[in-house]
Amino acid sequence: MQVSLSGITANNFVDSAPLGVALGLVIGKQLGVYASAALAIRFGLVKLPQGSNWFQLYGVAALYGIGFTMSLLIGVLAFPNSPHLFDEVKVGVLIASTLSAII
Repeated sequence: MQVSLSGITANNFVDSAPLGVALGLVIGKQLGVYASAALAIRFGLVKLPQGSNWFQLYGVAALYGIGFTMSLLIGVLAFPNSPHLFDEVKVGVLIASTLSAII
């Protein structure tokens, strides 16, 4: 899949679709991965790797927000007849991937 950014303007960054995608990837994935791992550790299903700590576990969970390929695929499937909305999904994925990498 080729990702073209043509047609994207500064206004695309503040629309609800890119903000929703970005928040879902940055916050939702972090919380979901971290909470799932924390619950599994607390219930004794798994152990925190030796020499690691909870802050490092959070760092790994933050990296899950860089879900670039599947997010774009889901965007294509969700908006097959609306190229404008898919452009906004691309913006949201790029924002989320950048923020997650920075975190």
